[in-house]
Amino acid sequence: MPDRIILHIDFDYFYAQCEEVRTPDLKTKPVIVCMFSDRGEDSGAVATANYRAREFGVKSGIPIRFAKQKLKDKLDSVFLAADFEFYSYMSEKSMNIIKEFADVFEYVGRDEAYLDITKKADNNFTKASHIAQQIKNTIREKTMLTCSIGISPNKILSKIASAYKKPDGLTLVTPNNISEFIETLSIRNIPGIGKKTEEKLAQQGIETISKVKDLDVFGLVKIFGRKTGTYIFNAVRGIDEEPVTQRADTVQISKISTLKKDSSDYDFLEKNLVELCNELHSIILKENKMFKSVGIQLTLTDLSNKTKSRMLKNPTSGLDDMIKTSKQLLLEALENQSLMVRRLGVKVSELSDIEGQSDITSYF
Repeated sequence: MPDRIILHIDFDYFYAQCEEVRTPDLKTKPVIVCMFSDRGEDSGAVATANYRAREFGVKSGIPIRFAKQKLKDKLDSVFLAADFEFYSYMSEKSMNIIKEFADVFEYVGRDEAYLDITKKADNNFTKASHIAQQIKNTIREKTMLTCSIGISPNKILSKIASAYKKPDGLTLVTPNNISEFIETLSIRNIPGIGKKTEEKLAQQGIETISKVKDLDVFGLVKIFGRKTGTYIFNAVRGIDEEPVTQRADTVQISKISTLKKDSSDYDFLEKNLVELCNELHSIILKENKMFKSVGIQLTLTDLSNKTKSRMLKNPTSGLDDMIKTSKQLLLEALENQSLMVRRLGVKVSELSDIEGQSDITSYF
């Protein structure tokens, strides 16, 4: 693949930073943005925390009650319910700025995007650094938000680089210093390598990037299987050919709910999933829609999300099809899953109208 220049932009502690922009007095205080559940006052988890709160061990995913214990002596601590409408507004405002600098813009989430700027930077990494700094300056001027940017020849390296000097960082990885940069990383810095993968490598006596690189692709495939093994082999060498792709707007209908208790028990989750399918099916019928794709979403106790989806052979409006597919996806999602599930959702997409139904009343 020809040389590319890819930017990964990641906003710093985004939800909490939005709250600081809205209420500047919060900047000197520990700020914790929470996702409260309906199980009680302190039930739920921390969505994000500013760096002042992180100094006391508060981090995303921990229960709110634990965060309050860690900050019990900080009387100026502020716990806020997540305001996703406001965060979406701030995100849209920021993303509209970022798009103007891109040859190709890929939206990842409210606080994250990839840009291919190969043409705009004339395939020159020095010019790319200037563009990245200009993006940071413009965002700060127009939204008062800070972000961290990674610059490299591909998506995986840019994502790692954007986290390298947080907050408000800018890290450049050129083709000539990829190996040098990777050697400074820990295994967990590689996207997609979590605790279980790290433990599996440690069981083989592999605890550094250099040790991973000593394994050939066949050794990694033997340990992790073809897909994961090949990914790790390429990732630790900074190899990634995935293009930056502009994503089309996805029209979907979904239902999601917080479970009465955290669980990884299939029977309990299946019962809740079927209830969600029934609720979603009622909406679909009212909307006079058929669907061709079914998906599920699991929000785990650390607030990370796990999604699975499947395309059906033909469009349908059938409840049985939705339930059957959702159950299969749930089984797959729970494989090798150590964390419990806090929120569960089901969605349908690839929507189309049920032909003829909307006009049939005209005959009566």
